[in-house]
Amino acid sequence: MNRVRLFLSVCALAGLAGTPALAQQAAPAPVARAEAMAPLNGGQRAAAVATILQTVQTRYVFPDRVAAIRDRLNEGLSSGRYDTADPSVFAERVTADLRESSGDGHMYLNHAPDEYAAVAGSEVETADNPAFQAIWAAAALRSNHGLTEMRILPGNIRYLRIGQFHWVADRTGQAYDDAMRFLRDGDALIIDLRGNGGGDHAAVRYLLSHFMEPDQLDITFLEAGKDPVQSRTLDNLPAGRVRGKPLYVLINRQVGSAAEAFAYDVQQFRLGTLIGATTAGAANNNTFFPVAPGFMLSVSYGRPVHPLSGTNWEGAGVSPDVAVDPDAALDTAAAQALETLLARAGADPVDRAGWEWAQTAVRARLHPPTIAPDRLQALAGTYGGRVILFEDGGLVWRRANGQKAKLVPMTADSLFSVEGYDDRLRFRLTGDALEMQRIDEPAPSRFTRD
Repeated sequence: MNRVRLFLSVCALAGLAGTPALAQQAAPAPVARAEAMAPLNGGQRAAAVATILQTVQTRYVFPDRVAAIRDRLNEGLSSGRYDTADPSVFAERVTADLRESSGDGHMYLNHAPDEYAAVAGSEVETADNPAFQAIWAAAALRSNHGLTEMRILPGNIRYLRIGQFHWVADRTGQAYDDAMRFLRDGDALIIDLRGNGGGDHAAVRYLLSHFMEPDQLDITFLEAGKDPVQSRTLDNLPAGRVRGKPLYVLINRQVGSAAEAFAYDVQQFRLGTLIGATTAGAANNNTFFPVAPGFMLSVSYGRPVHPLSGTNWEGAGVSPDVAVDPDAALDTAAAQALETLLARAGADPVDRAGWEWAQTAVRARLHPPTIAPDRLQALAGTYGGRVILFEDGGLVWRRANGQKAKLVPMTADSLFSVEGYDDRLRFRLTGDALEMQRIDEPAPSRFTRD
């Protein structure tokens, strides 16, 4: 299929903070910087606005919005709102007007002299320009193609963070293959999209294909005057498909564009559970155009249609299945995953023990217990030569070598994790005994109070 990119911009982070229908993506590629642009003059600003309006007139997907955009930008120019010599400030002000007049998060202007220099004067579409592709490829390679973190969480929950949906032919697929092999061996899976502003649909399709049957229609892209372009799930996946694993996807307000497409698919096809906050609401696919003397203009040229909903998430965003503060989304997902796993009949006892151990820790983070200071003080003492001290309003374990480790309450009935032991060691203090619990031992060691 044709390459479809769905990107959002960071050039107006501050201005978008109070604009709920829009979003931002991660910073553009770190590349060698061109020399700083000279201060903008009035002629350059007027020429830039003229180029923007001409491009919008000929390429924007929604012709009925062009008049409002034209009026807003012309007013910005005539009123003096764009009267700044700073190219970045000029881009921010134009972006604010583009977005407010169109209601489209994919309409923006970036101050990007390196990208402009790569494509200016070329007759090739920007997205197909080798120099432009090289800039994005450099970003992809430096960030492991957007697959920025993989972890095994307690209870063998496999976690993958995707910071952006990069795609470099013959390279990115291999990175996803490695990530999917990692995920496949988990008991439950968490994919973290928080802060992901989008990217290339090719990466979304590759990821999505691992959770669906081959050759299924996942989305159709429409562009005026052209035949619809279908995206279908892939047949050949070197890492194989992932079956029977509880899947949780973390989202927040900064999830946009291609990242929203994956979240939307997960929800529409009932592949997993979305946890967090409603996403940005930027569905249209966009492309870039150079604007002298050093800018790149993003313009929406098409729109996606989902085969199940018959529409998309533009303006509305993708709502979570479980709405929570995004900062608590990871623990909430882990708690739900462990609850689902523990509900399985006939689970292996060793697996169950690991899930139960992990569940206690997650619950403690989500709902930290409070133990009164006088109760803590009463628990201080020596247990079989193991010294527990009351210091600074809490308990600490003084080891034989004199080093101290803080005891962190996990439950109201005096179960504690031991700081510095990665939750592999826990103490339960009953007042007359100390029980040492180790994650790899079936029963605790008990020491009576001296």
